[in-house]
Amino acid sequence: MPHAPPLGALLSRYAAGHAVTCEPVDQGLLNRGYRLRTTRGRYFLKQHFDPETADPAAIARQHRATRRLADLGVPVAPPLSGRDGRTVAVVGGHAYALHPWIDGRHRHGGQLTPEQCTRLGALLGAVHAGLERVMPPDGRAPAASADPADTFALITDLLARVGRHRPADPFDALARHRLLERRTLLERHAGRRPPHGGPVGWVHGDFHPFNLLYRGDAPAAIVDWDRLGVQPRAEEAVRAAAIFFVRPVGTLDLPKVRAYARAYRRTAGATPSELAAAVHRVWWERLNDFWMLRWHYERGDTRADSQFPAASALVVWWTGAYEEVCEAFAG
Repeated sequence: MPHAPPLGALLSRYAAGHAVTCEPVDQGLLNRGYRLRTTRGRYFLKQHFDPETADPAAIARQHRATRRLADLGVPVAPPLSGRDGRTVAVVGGHAYALHPWIDGRHRHGGQLTPEQCTRLGALLGAVHAGLERVMPPDGRAPAASADPADTFALITDLLARVGRHRPADPFDALARHRLLERRTLLERHAGRRPPHGGPVGWVHGDFHPFNLLYRGDAPAAIVDWDRLGVQPRAEEAVRAAAIFFVRPVGTLDLPKVRAYARAYRRTAGATPSELAAAVHRVWWERLNDFWMLRWHYERGDTRADSQFPAASALVVWWTGAYEEVCEAFAG
């Protein structure tokens, strides 16, 4: 198995028995995960591999947050403590955590009924309200919105990278089309750059279908808290909806967005004006964002390529349907 974890050294730190099988879990863009079966049960072993999220102190903070949320009834999968009482095990210079295995499956928005969309919005609202209760206040100011001058320079650089790629393929053709299209859109809307973000608070940071497990019709666990941090909360609600409810053609299922957003506002105590402002900031963020193309052309990492067609079409559609999208979130 590539990148096999040091199971002997790891399991000696836990009262979890001896390894029987260990299989890599394919999903996940940041870190590595393994389905582990031991003589005492089934577990999820996580290797915190990504340099930006692998600080043991930050991981321990995530673990404390999930344990406190579990006490509030939020569906999470807190890690197990080792024999020394710690939840982070550092072996060979890498940080690991052992979680109970959660049986479940992922669901995208097209698989959710209107009632389940309402439940999803209420769940994220409960996460934000719960984090406000269990995490210390943080006076961090929201980050500035993207500067279109920087985006124009990035588009020029990416177009050059696309042009140099050999042999050219259909992905290159789509990338070039979307880059030119986005440059035109940005030229047209450069004067709509939003001010700083709205009210900040602790958020999950990466709330999307692959980080939520369902058992039957009900959410079983919110996982992967690597991006836990302080951000404008309403923006996370909008970003999550833009991932859950995007259709393959690059449009949003607005009736489902509406049910989700109403439940989120009610549970999180967010106002319609907060959601409307967040819609504008996330739209601007999407207009200026090219992370999937940067992964492809700068890193040579193609794992996000399958998401690019719908994601790149979404911002074009969103620009044309701006008022309808605002109404779905804030109406």
